[in-house]
Amino acid sequence: MALTQFYAAFNHRDLALMSRNWLATEGSILDNPLGGIRRGWDEIRPLYEKLFSGPARVYVEFYDYSLHIGTDLFYAVGRERGWFRLGQEEIALAIRTSRIFCRFDGQWKQVHHHGSIDDPALLARYQSAVLSPR
Repeated sequence: MALTQFYAAFNHRDLALMSRNWLATEGSILDNPLGGIRRGWDEIRPLYEKLFSGPARVYVEFYDYSLHIGTDLFYAVGRERGWFRLGQEEIALAIRTSRIFCRFDGQWKQVHHHGSIDDPALLARYQSAVLSPR
């Protein structure tokens, strides 16, 4: 399933698999606390390239979710838990997440992701750890 494929690509830092998961079109959108709003695979891909090739390690798992399935579209709404590690620093993550997939040429492809961190202190700590120059 495409949802499982996304988390495998993300947690194993597999850019080739991630590229196959997303629909490579200008209509694909990612919106999260680190990447901001990115439109199109050409803007989304560099975010994953930087994350996968950098020193930080991130692991997330999807839980407490619901799936909503149509003929050529499905979306998943739920939560992610996991961690971010950089050097000696580790941050426990709690993220609200939605992902939308469409059927394209017989395959499910991700076309939208939105992630939010509810806790302002956690959000500030995570953004500082990830976005601050080292």
